[in-house]
Amino acid sequence: MVNTEAERVFHDLREGRPRAFSRAISWVENGAPQAGALLEQVYAQAPHPWVIGITGVGGAGKSSLVPHMARLLAEDGTRVAVLAVDPSSPLTGGALLGDRIRDASGEQHPRVFFRSVATRGGQGGLATCVADLVRVAAAAGHGIVLIETVGAGQSELGILEVAHTIVLVNAPGLGDDVQAQKAGVMEVADVLVVNKADRPGAQDAIGSLQQALALSEREAHMREGTNELPSGAVHWHPPVLPTVALSGQGLAELCERLREHHAVLARQGRLAELNRRHDLRRMQSYFLEVVQQRLQAHIASLALAERLQAKLAEGHGDPLAAARELADAVLPPSPNPKETN
Repeated sequence: MVNTEAERVFHDLREGRPRAFSRAISWVENGAPQAGALLEQVYAQAPHPWVIGITGVGGAGKSSLVPHMARLLAEDGTRVAVLAVDPSSPLTGGALLGDRIRDASGEQHPRVFFRSVATRGGQGGLATCVADLVRVAAAAGHGIVLIETVGAGQSELGILEVAHTIVLVNAPGLGDDVQAQKAGVMEVADVLVVNKADRPGAQDAIGSLQQALALSEREAHMREGTNELPSGAVHWHPPVLPTVALSGQGLAELCERLREHHAVLARQGRLAELNRRHDLRRMQSYFLEVVQQRLQAHIASLALAERLQAKLAEGHGDPLAAARELADAVLPPSPNPKETN
């Protein structure tokens, strides 16, 4: 059956109507009945945008950097969507801070769209629907999507599942937070930023990060940014850039480096590879979502589940044994299991 409401919203989305974009995001975020029909059209027809993930510990100034980055990236006529992932409200499940006014200048750029998205328990500081929202943004005509993560530090490797370019934001005075990231997000960051670079200790933080990046023998002799290799291949060495978000200092160079990295990905053929990888991961995660929903519905329909729950509520029985009995009823073990030595 054709979902005419979803088709109407998708049409308005392609026409670039902001209200349709907001409505589509709300459908996807809240798991509305119309979301599935809308996403089928989105994935079939919308291109892959360039996705930039901005991550790092809280207090580094990500929320101050992002509006400047969005405006500068939109200067060439590209429409930019910003998805700011916020902690979930324990009461409503929505973004705890709501749709924050992130542009400190108070001037909303006509080609920049801001939206807060709740994590809703997603792993790695991301909402599980962010991959879908990225493609919805592309359907609405946004060629670049910035994803500002919640600020969970080293746990934010979930950004790899949606982003092409990863920006790690640090700041002087964070102490052990910088050290903690060297074994995590720093290994996958494409551009490193030391924000609040007008503060004492900024040069030490920059030097520490540069030294950490040059630890491997291959990277030791590489210059920051694009490196043309004798073989004709191209290699990217993450640059470490100072910025001052409040004044805009260093933001132009940051955006230039981001575009340079995008160009390197295109030359390497990695953009298409990453797009395929992202789609595969979304297929796998959605498969698990569907299976879990169907299992829960099936379990809820079993009289056995009610009996086991009632027995446990009365203080009788073993919860582990009850779980195994329920699992055997839903997914019986193989009749001829392979013997293992």
